[in-house]
Amino acid sequence: MTGLLSSLPSQARLMVDDSIVEVPCSSLSVGDQIVVLPGDRVPADGIVRAGRSTIDESSFTGEPMPVTKEPGSQVAAGSINLNGTLTIEVRRPGGETAMGDIVRLVEEAQSREAPVQRLADKVAGHFTYGVMALSAATFMFWNLFGARIIPASIYQGSTVSLALQLSCSVLVVACPCALGLATPTAMLVGTSLGATRGLLLRGGNILEKFSMVNVIIFDKTGTLTIGRPVVTKVVTPSGMDHSDSRQHFNGSWSEDDVLKLAAAVESNTIHPVGKAIVEAAQAVKSPNIKVVDGTFVEEPGSGAVAVINDKTVSVGTLEWVQRHGVGDSLLLETDEELRNKSVVYVGVNNKLAGLIYFEDQIREDARHVVDSLYRQGISVYMLSGDKRSTAEYVASIVGIPKDKVLSQVKPDEKRKFVSELQENQNVVAMVGDGINDAAALASAHIGVAMGGGVGAASEVSSIVLMGNRLSQLLDALALSQLTMKTVKQNLWWAFAYNIVGIPIAAGTLLPLTGTMLTPSIAGALMGLSSIGVVTNSLLLRFRFSLQQQQAYRSSLQPPPPPYAAVDINNDLAMDHSKAKLKKPDSIT
Repeated sequence: MTGLLSSLPSQARLMVDDSIVEVPCSSLSVGDQIVVLPGDRVPADGIVRAGRSTIDESSFTGEPMPVTKEPGSQVAAGSINLNGTLTIEVRRPGGETAMGDIVRLVEEAQSREAPVQRLADKVAGHFTYGVMALSAATFMFWNLFGARIIPASIYQGSTVSLALQLSCSVLVVACPCALGLATPTAMLVGTSLGATRGLLLRGGNILEKFSMVNVIIFDKTGTLTIGRPVVTKVVTPSGMDHSDSRQHFNGSWSEDDVLKLAAAVESNTIHPVGKAIVEAAQAVKSPNIKVVDGTFVEEPGSGAVAVINDKTVSVGTLEWVQRHGVGDSLLLETDEELRNKSVVYVGVNNKLAGLIYFEDQIREDARHVVDSLYRQGISVYMLSGDKRSTAEYVASIVGIPKDKVLSQVKPDEKRKFVSELQENQNVVAMVGDGINDAAALASAHIGVAMGGGVGAASEVSSIVLMGNRLSQLLDALALSQLTMKTVKQNLWWAFAYNIVGIPIAAGTLLPLTGTMLTPSIAGALMGLSSIGVVTNSLLLRFRFSLQQQQAYRSSLQPPPPPYAAVDINNDLAMDHSKAKLKKPDSIT
């Protein structure tokens, strides 16, 4: 639980008689007034009494965009205050917070987890006693009946010597080395092979369970998406149909100009949207320009304004740019695909210069992964704390049906959904990256955490995709299936060897052909059986590499690099399609 609890601050700023005193969070009580500065984590659940700010609650709600908090708004412990000072009245301190609820859910799920019992362990427990009994029976049989079955020239006048030799051969040839090596050698190769492919597998039994998965649940934010806003399009008057008489844009600003000016303003803020605009400008190599000192003003939840080269540039919501001189203008909407994206408005000198669209970008390999899972007969679900329209939009892009999408779900609801699927005899895997996924990850048969997620998700998960690529999930699934196939091959070889070798060692061929196994020959065969099992396990490396090459060839795409980066330039590829006039939804 260290990763979960580390997201809570150890100290809080308590207001006492118009002064601020730092106290341990554990000493807070209901009704206390605490102050949270920009950049701090909220120390307790409560209600905002004064101030205005934006809060990053993505770890709890799955909503990638920060939420504006004003007096009367509720805040959760562990969320991050971005750009304003808040005075909060404590309602749930210490272990009673929403974070404490998640910790309890995780502990409950982990306490129910049981180790997997392997077939080889069951068989090996009885195998030794069976072989010893068979060896004793072999000695008694040949000692009592050997003289009546075979000529005296074979047993050289002493049936006791013959019986002792054959019973020893049974013990030696049936040594359970091959049976004992069948599972651990394959698991060892499988887990080490996973490590070389960026897969952290916590134990061989994880491969065994993952190979039987028939339901996989995906979180949305940070799993199917990259978990942060990315600029996807910049729209300006120059990209519009000027034949429309209702056009109210003035001036001539190119997309590069709008992006450059907006980036100059947003370079002074820590808001995720501002960072996305700055990164987009850097991606297209826009020149860096500075705002005039002392002119930058930011209002949490609305936007920012500054003076740049004698131009007043405002960036934010529609209400914000109108407040800074931009008149009532009809705003443009481009293609259908932009309806589910958020937008900020850019005003320059009392004129609307353009719009910048952005979204929580869907991972490039998400569609391929979902399609591959469906082809293997695995059911796929998506859970999200985000609003329904956004969740269904992402699901439609990656290929998940709407009836398998659950939106606006809380951490305990995610865990309950996992439990419901398990009650229907499904083997369930959960893929997530945030604190809000921790309980579901711990409850699932197999929890899979994205490598770029928070530590809490990784700590409770059975598998961690260290490369932070969703396609590694297919690698883990293929590796688990191939490893278990190798285990079964090893077990069949071990059983077949014993089924054939023990009767021969017991002397079944002696009356017919005069053939018998001496203890020395039996020992050599026993060694060869173990070598066969180990060799077959080592061949797992070759078979897995070959399977991966065939899989990538069939998908018509080369294997991705170990740590693939998002190409922002592709996201900013701007089609200058004609646009119609409409007022789009703005980010708040």
